[in-house]
Amino acid sequence: MNKHDIYEAIENIDNDILKRSERRKKPWWIGLTAAALIIAIGIGTMPINNKNSAGAGAYGISEANYPKMAKYPDENSPTFDKDYEKWSNSIQGQRRETDYKNGVQPFVELTAQQFLSDTEQNKVYSPLNVYMALAMLAEITGSESRQQILDLLSSDSIESLRTQANDIWNTHYINDGATTSILASSIWFDDEIKLKEQTKQVADIVKENYYTSLYKGDMSSSEFNKVFKEWLSEQTGGLLDELDEQIENIEFTPDTIMALATTIYFRSKWYQEFEDTKSNIFHGVISDETCDFMNVTQTGNYFWGNKFSATYHSLDNHGGKMYFILPDEGVEVNELLYDKEVMDFIFSQNDWENEWENKKEIVINLSVPKFDITSQINLQKGLENLGVTDVFDSEKSDFSPVTDMKNTYIGKAQHDVRFAIDEKGVTATAYTVMLKCGGGAPPDDEIDFVLDRPFLFTITSDDGLPLFIGVVNQL
Repeated sequence: MNKHDIYEAIENIDNDILKRSERRKKPWWIGLTAAALIIAIGIGTMPINNKNSAGAGAYGISEANYPKMAKYPDENSPTFDKDYEKWSNSIQGQRRETDYKNGVQPFVELTAQQFLSDTEQNKVYSPLNVYMALAMLAEITGSESRQQILDLLSSDSIESLRTQANDIWNTHYINDGATTSILASSIWFDDEIKLKEQTKQVADIVKENYYTSLYKGDMSSSEFNKVFKEWLSEQTGGLLDELDEQIENIEFTPDTIMALATTIYFRSKWYQEFEDTKSNIFHGVISDETCDFMNVTQTGNYFWGNKFSATYHSLDNHGGKMYFILPDEGVEVNELLYDKEVMDFIFSQNDWENEWENKKEIVINLSVPKFDITSQINLQKGLENLGVTDVFDSEKSDFSPVTDMKNTYIGKAQHDVRFAIDEKGVTATAYTVMLKCGGGAPPDDEIDFVLDRPFLFTITSDDGLPLFIGVVNQL
């Protein structure tokens, strides 16, 4: 029986890019993160005729047009004030003042528990990337297949989900030359698939609401696979190119009739650079390891809950924050994933009307291990546990919005991750900006916040939604 694979690779740091950035006059990014989720849909029991790939071509039906955004201004420019106002207006123009965050927290809570817990290994997961992929999948499915996805995403209709996904896309879109955050998507059709008349309507919907590119070609041909990989490479900044094994695994097979791909590409700079790096011991789940710890002293908020303490390190230019959540002594990281207070904490940080009560502004001596972690997550089992089952069943799946071909289903859901941070991405320029924007004298209280044992981390966008959630168990 043929299978149809979902493959995903998240947050891959290109070391050569980072090294090149060190030679720039103003290197600035903390690390480049990328994700690609590919849903390949084929035939479960009905064979497709073998096709001759010789001379086969691939072409784009339509290309997504991303919004234009003003570039972040040169701080030494004589027109900085004017350029900054133009940039700020451009950023605000992308924001959506709606209730688009409704339903996202339950989705993040449930999926984080399914995809990150019960392991001694390191794992990283991109909630918004998976959310957008499922929303796109809902657009090309019908009946119970669609309803199961809507239920998981807490949407009462495909129309409301579509609006919410569009608001999420626009609010998180930044491409100003300093910070990049882009959620991209595409649909790929085999040139022998018999599409329905309403497929054009579906195509128009996904192009308008998800900024989706559409392609059609011979999915058994090396040429079409090449076009597909080039699209992935472009949308992820080339960060997946060096992971040859993963790239090979996401190739179309001769029985693939359609594919959906979503990506996220994110980069940003630290607001304040790490000052020095020293060796320390990380007490991992499996063993103790000596590794490099990045250190910085900053005045900021220290948070605590019943089972954890937390702080953050800011990203610049609306890049958001990276939160570090440390379980109390005797508490395992897995317990935090099932602790609603932790998720409430993550989602409360940009809700100024309901700020986290247990916090204090103090001087924090932050010590963070440098890490470059990879993980592989089976999404299928987790999604089935959460009620999304029919799309994986050849007898129950329904892709009727685009094709009447029977026995189509998704056979595998895999989430491949690589995530790295280091201190190279922030320059004195950012530190100078921080000083100019700083407040008064620091408070008397001071604390050492040392992440020398398993911890949870998140990268949140400027509006507080988590772009990435990860668990570091071992270095």
